[in-house]
Amino acid sequence: MQPLFSIITVTWNAAEVIRPTLNSVARQSFTDYEYIVMDGASTDGTCDLVKSAAIPSTRLFSERDKGLYDAMNKAIDKALGKYLIFLNAGDAFAASTTLADIAKCADGEPGVIYGQTQLVNAERQVVGKRHLTAPKNLTADSFKQGMLVCHQAFIARRDLVPHYDGAYRFSADYDWCIKVLLQSQANAYVGDEPIISFLTDGLTDRHHKASLKERFSIMCKYYGTVPTVMRHISFIPRYIVNKITRKIKKY
Repeated sequence: MQPLFSIITVTWNAAEVIRPTLNSVARQSFTDYEYIVMDGASTDGTCDLVKSAAIPSTRLFSERDKGLYDAMNKAIDKALGKYLIFLNAGDAFAASTTLADIAKCADGEPGVIYGQTQLVNAERQVVGKRHLTAPKNLTADSFKQGMLVCHQAFIARRDLVPHYDGAYRFSADYDWCIKVLLQSQANAYVGDEPIISFLTDGLTDRHHKASLKERFSIMCKYYGTVPTVMRHISFIPRYIVNKITRKIKKY
């Protein structure tokens, strides 16, 4: 029988950060899911931790890949669930009832189910919300303003999802989300409470400038070059506020 969700975690030498992810999946009150761990041939005991977690319906694959998005594409090909949830190593469901809350929104089979995200540090302390807030009414045009929904909080119906575009090293998820939204006829908002705890200092955080360049290119592709340039001029105040806020938090 097809599970409602395929929860997917891509790993490579993630032993230091994966425990909270495994714990958050294991403690979900809603259990109609499969858990796919797509590992890139780790050598640090990551796979042993996955096995020891003994999460029901776990499917562990460990083999070399060409990077994060290649591994995600492999997971898409193996996924059996009606909806896909990409939960990176280090990230977690915000509560034990999160998956149940998401499942309630699956009635009517919307193309995308989505929600808010909170940021956590390595000590699992909540350090705030994302600087971009998920809107209550989400469309493809929403992403003109940037990636308003965190990838981990963007649950896509399996029949709508394409492969990630390997031409992008850091922002293929942004391109992927837009492609899904362009196909989706209806989207469901889980609510104002965060559904995902996002571990800061991920791949995109470590390559922030390169990621922004890719996102700009993607915006031009879908929304036009001139409108995208004009929109970025309007982003300047938001950028300044975010930069000041980050500096304040450091102190």
